[in-house]
Amino acid sequence: MIFGFPVTMVLAWLYEFTPEGIVREEDVRPQVRKSAGRLLDFAIIGVLLVLVALLIFGRLPSRSSSGELIPQKSIAVLPFANFSDDKQNAFFADGIQDDILTALARIGGLRVISRSSVMQFRDPAAHTLREVGKLLGVANVLEGSVRRQGETIVVNVQLINALNDAHLWANRYERTLADSLGLQGELASQIASELRVTLSPNEKANVETKPTDNSEAYIVYLQANQVERDPDTLLEDYKKAEQLYVKAINLDPNFALAHARLASTRAEIFHYYEPVDSWKIRARSAAETALQLRPNLGEAHLALGQCIYWFDQNYDAALGEFDTALRLAPNNSETGGLIAAIKRRQGKWEEALEGYQNISRLDPQNPNITRNLLFTSTSMRRWPDAAKEVERMQAQAPESLTAKTQRGYVDFWWKGNINLLKSLLAEIPAGTDPDGLVTAERWDVAMIARDYSSAAQVLETSPLTEFSYLNGSATPKSFLQGCVHLAQGDAADAQKLFETARAFFEAAVKESPKSAERHANLGLVNAFMGRKDDAVREARRAVELKPESKDALDGALMNCYLALVYARVGEVDLAFPLIERLLKTSGAVDSADYSITVNDLKFRWEWDPIRNDPRFPKLIEQSPK
Repeated sequence: MIFGFPVTMVLAWLYEFTPEGIVREEDVRPQVRKSAGRLLDFAIIGVLLVLVALLIFGRLPSRSSSGELIPQKSIAVLPFANFSDDKQNAFFADGIQDDILTALARIGGLRVISRSSVMQFRDPAAHTLREVGKLLGVANVLEGSVRRQGETIVVNVQLINALNDAHLWANRYERTLADSLGLQGELASQIASELRVTLSPNEKANVETKPTDNSEAYIVYLQANQVERDPDTLLEDYKKAEQLYVKAINLDPNFALAHARLASTRAEIFHYYEPVDSWKIRARSAAETALQLRPNLGEAHLALGQCIYWFDQNYDAALGEFDTALRLAPNNSETGGLIAAIKRRQGKWEEALEGYQNISRLDPQNPNITRNLLFTSTSMRRWPDAAKEVERMQAQAPESLTAKTQRGYVDFWWKGNINLLKSLLAEIPAGTDPDGLVTAERWDVAMIARDYSSAAQVLETSPLTEFSYLNGSATPKSFLQGCVHLAQGDAADAQKLFETARAFFEAAVKESPKSAERHANLGLVNAFMGRKDDAVREARRAVELKPESKDALDGALMNCYLALVYARVGEVDLAFPLIERLLKTSGAVDSADYSITVNDLKFRWEWDPIRNDPRFPKLIEQSPK
């Protein structure tokens, strides 16, 4: 425009457009000049309008596939390609990517998509960069490759504007393994500079701090980190990761990040699987060590917050640690998820749902965030929303057993149909049974269908003696077998099996006397044995340990146990009011026999003792679906 404008002006001054073509100004007749001028005016106005429209269109804000505005200072670090000769080094390429992403997540002026959301874009040919930007809601992507040969590391990276495919910056780094440990900070600073994001002194210090100086410890840490990311969060994965973190720390006792992740892993084992004091003590110790080594490490504050939240149920103190963790790592979706989880336990269900939805925008392809949206919608009995979320989770994590089976359970709770759950379980290959989860759910489906012979066969063909079914601890096979015999009316054989199960649950309570779930399990087996006083005492103790006023989620489930115990031991006048309330209470939904939904009550054999009471059909008819 600068060079063309004066030339155009001179030509326009000397020449005119006419029906006879372009002629010199002095040769044009007056009438022709007037007509030609008008045509030229319209032509210029039309061209200018087109140019204005193009300029406006080019400056319109871009939107993600979900309709959200895409901020210019946003980035996704795509999975790095592994160019090493040894394909076992794939975890190393993933680790380099994760380190860069973690460093970028500590920059407040930058929106960074979390690791879980970007992992599905490992195949570069599956999506264009524009599609990636739309799906993840980012304006920029970082692509890279890693080649490791012995102690030499070669990393190639390129920063690309995903909205117009413009290459913004690229570089190649060849380092020894030891020298590569600070690479993530160098890259994060360079990327921030290219995107015109200014780092505060604290952000710069956090970004550029090396995780460790011990390359061997770093490699073990990367292996642990990869194991821990499984979207099904199985106990065997947690324990394997825990052992690897310990190994990394043995190699470098000053490895603060490994201490922090070790603390989180131990806290999660306590919370989800084994609520015993030994995990509490070791988790808190690891978190405190991480903070002593690096007081400004966001992951350390996150881990300490988990300990305070899950061990002490001190929500205000936990939220204080999570706020600090967010300040130090503003893009950590795990922290935001824990804040939403506390809101859920406080009974602030709408706030919790909104919190998870906000995190989902930051981390749109993360199956763990989607799983929490699924469980929250399920707890609130919003079945269409739950069905939508479970389908989204299955698309994000096609191999996830949780996604497969929860889709079937949602259909059962919503429509009273177990055919989908049956078909989904049938798709799972033989021999796939982590923690006995698949066997327990196949048994559960058969029991709901009252196909007791199939339920017994499912248990007989499994070599396992413990399964993942009831909360708080493993469920012994004897308990599930006893339920089959009791449902069939074989009380004598059921009693023998329940005696074995009761000894198991008593030992679990003795090991962790403050675990509400373990008291509830003991109360349930006592109820099935007809031990009324023991059953009621243990179930009430579970409610005392986790009242709904303190924990709206698990507290509701403890009352579900109590309602079933009342129903089984003949305390029907206590059972009915409690069931009626729980049918309208968020949180009283779980994939187990004590869950209280309309269809659980209608189809599960456990509720047979009150089925003929005249209040039962009225309860079903009047309750929300």
